[in-house]
Amino acid sequence: MKTTLAVAMACAMALLSFSTPSMAKNSRISDEQIKEKIIQESISSYSGNCPCPYNSARNGSQCGKRSAWSRVGGYSPICYKDDVTRKMIADWRMKNGNR
Repeated sequence: MKTTLAVAMACAMALLSFSTPSMAKNSRISDEQIKEKIIQESISSYSGNCPCPYNSARNGSQCGKRSAWSRVGGYSPICYKDDVTRKMIADWRMKNGNR
């Protein structure tokens, strides 16, 4: 009886170890997580020092109204979750294979 239980436990552990990685690939990232990723990608793609109002300038002060986000025209980075549209989320999912 003990050997049957031990064999069953070993089989269960083996099945779990094989199924977990494939399950992780198929897991869906939440919209909130995607919003954060879109914001991070947008900020990291900005070549200047002040992409968003909450970032710090070279001298350590807060960027505030000097940020690219605050200025009209030119590059407009995504700085806040409210800036991220449903289409941006859908596009991110298509690009990154997470539907």
